[in-house]
Amino acid sequence: MSPPILTNDCSDNPSGLNCCEFWMLNFRTDYIAAGGNRHPAAADWDANSGLLAYGSDRNVALWKPSVRGVSAILYGHSDDVTAVKFLRPAENGPILILSGSVDGSVRVWQNDKTSSDHYRTVGTLEGHTSSINCLGVIDGRQVLASGSADATIKVWQVKDVNHHWETCLLQTIQTSPKYLPLTVVLSASGPDLLLASAGTRAEVFVYAGSKRDLTHQATLGGHDGWVRCLALTAEKGERNGDILMASASQDKSIRLWRFRIGSKLSRGIDQPLAEKTRCESLLLNKTHRVATPSVFYSITFEALLFGHDDWIYTVSWGTMAGKLQLLSASADSSLAMWGHDTLSGAWLCTTRLGDISVQKGSTTATGSMGGLWTGLWSSDGQSVVSLGRTGSWRLWNYDRYYKCWMQGLGVSGHVKSVVDVAWARNGSYLLSAGADQTTRLHAEWIDGRRRSWHEFGRPQIHGYDLNCIGTVGEVRFVSGADEKLLRVFDEPKATAELLRRCCGIKNALEQELPTAANVPVLGLSNKLVEGNGGDFSDPAPGLAEQVLPRDAGPTAAVVLAQGHPPTEDDLARSTLWPESEKLYGHGYEISAVCASHNGLTIATACKASSLDHAVIRLFDSTDWRELKPPLKVHSLTVTCLRFSSDDACLLSTGRDRQWAVFERDEANELFFRLRVANPKAHSRMILSACWVTIKSERVFVTAGRDKMCKIWDLQKSDREPITTIAASAPVTAVDSFLIAGEGLLALAMGTERGAVTVYLMEKATLSVQSSRRFEYS
Repeated sequence: MSPPILTNDCSDNPSGLNCCEFWMLNFRTDYIAAGGNRHPAAADWDANSGLLAYGSDRNVALWKPSVRGVSAILYGHSDDVTAVKFLRPAENGPILILSGSVDGSVRVWQNDKTSSDHYRTVGTLEGHTSSINCLGVIDGRQVLASGSADATIKVWQVKDVNHHWETCLLQTIQTSPKYLPLTVVLSASGPDLLLASAGTRAEVFVYAGSKRDLTHQATLGGHDGWVRCLALTAEKGERNGDILMASASQDKSIRLWRFRIGSKLSRGIDQPLAEKTRCESLLLNKTHRVATPSVFYSITFEALLFGHDDWIYTVSWGTMAGKLQLLSASADSSLAMWGHDTLSGAWLCTTRLGDISVQKGSTTATGSMGGLWTGLWSSDGQSVVSLGRTGSWRLWNYDRYYKCWMQGLGVSGHVKSVVDVAWARNGSYLLSAGADQTTRLHAEWIDGRRRSWHEFGRPQIHGYDLNCIGTVGEVRFVSGADEKLLRVFDEPKATAELLRRCCGIKNALEQELPTAANVPVLGLSNKLVEGNGGDFSDPAPGLAEQVLPRDAGPTAAVVLAQGHPPTEDDLARSTLWPESEKLYGHGYEISAVCASHNGLTIATACKASSLDHAVIRLFDSTDWRELKPPLKVHSLTVTCLRFSSDDACLLSTGRDRQWAVFERDEANELFFRLRVANPKAHSRMILSACWVTIKSERVFVTAGRDKMCKIWDLQKSDREPITTIAASAPVTAVDSFLIAGEGLLALAMGTERGAVTVYLMEKATLSVQSSRRFEYS
């Protein structure tokens, strides 16, 4: 679910009271963690605004690399976003964001001028019958092209008419021979267009003509695998007017092509054709002629670049220190920068970033990047970004003093659904569990007077999709996944030191914590790594990072002693928590877990279709033994477990549409007994619940797929709710908090459509007084 933003209406105010009284509470978005989609075309970096837009699930996330964190989420697509481009249709005109999706549509977004990162949909291009794979644009022209998995390329016009954007389809190109376009680029000379596309064949196809009549005129061969990306740039200097095109392929090579305007043939970079050596002549393809109504082009092969060890996903042109550079991103987990050497006339790799071979290994257990999917330049050529397998963006900035590239702070987030979150008992950090098989730790970095949230740890990198998570005490958490057991993790000393230094989070048990952890290759358990006398004291001034060499072996203890949040390299390799216990007993995949507030009791449940398996098992955290017998009341999967604030009661809800409240046994405080259950609480499955503790009363809230949120008071009735709130969509999450000194209760309710509504209620009567809906930007 993507983070929402406030709307300014009071349409959800059932009582008609003044909403301004309610919103004296001042809600705002502090942090957005959104992982990037692993599609090479699903990101673009605008040279004018410095804004980077990338696909995140079915949303578009906006991030300025010069500013910390994602600033906004654009919602509108019904499936994953697979292509993103910026377009400025006219000089000094507004900047548009184009996004293509698996849903087959292309959305046009425009800034609404209320905020630099607030965009709204101004048009939708529909016509493709399958997923959008790529987009091509030309700045200053009102034309764009989209390539789809339906094996067609469509050319569109986006036109501003009296501040209203009109869109129309200009031409549909059926690929022949049939292939699925994975990349498309556009260039213009006068009124005519030049279009090049490539995809699931080893050739590049060039089209030319007017914007309504593009015809196939050339096929550029030479690659031995699918061509993943094309990039065009206008060459400056002596050869002003020429166009260079780079084509990147799964054959691990990059080919450069020169488009020369006019009928005169290109002779190469520095020497005439007659002086070419025999070896060089073998690399030359024939000259291709392409014509539009107004311009002739001659296309010749320019250079062949080898250097990557795996597929090359993207290439991007940039300018650094006035020199043309080419950036390539590869599945070998590296970025390469290529430049033209004026002395030899060859294109050489000048810089390489990312993983080196000695650091590579398993793509999960050791945290290796597992390939870089996208590489982009900043407008000044002083920064590059890259998206890795984990959905995290890496940022490198060129340090002019040291004359080298230094890694900066990127952004990160889950790459699949976030299934559960849990606050630390003291509220100092947030743990999240995702279907991407990771748990992540998020905390607020205190950097002088500046505060910002970041990912500070990746405690668990698992082999199964995670389903639930709960904190146990101050230095421990338990998680459940698509397996029959639960795993308990202890905070390592390295993480405690990092949180104390960067976030001001002090832990009295820091010196008693385990040192660090790692995961053996092909293993699922985080193994404890004992330290070798590592120094966890404050580093010397100016020391940014103190770690043992990564090539020291998989058992090396790593000490995170930097004064800033960890980079992606350290997150993936050095922030694991050691696994201390496994909890057995369930027969199917774990569905829910909750720990009591005092950390002594853990309640768990698993997926079930019968009474025997839909039990709630309790564990004693002092010795990790199961407290038998298990609690039986549900007949289907238990979806939510919640302890009351005094740990005297346990609330459970299930797919069988009922809730149950268990009460602690007075004779033995470790055991619970059923107090009351309501088998017909909702008309459809109950998905979430929470306690509302008002003095000594037993009040709780349940929410379900029947689009209802119900408030129950056990002292009044266990059959009828005292308040019912209707929602516009199935309610998937609910929680509440008391507003100190105001006599008010705030109830937050989230739906499966992503909207969050906060209700303000009187504590005495629990009647709704006002509400405010949070919507996507």
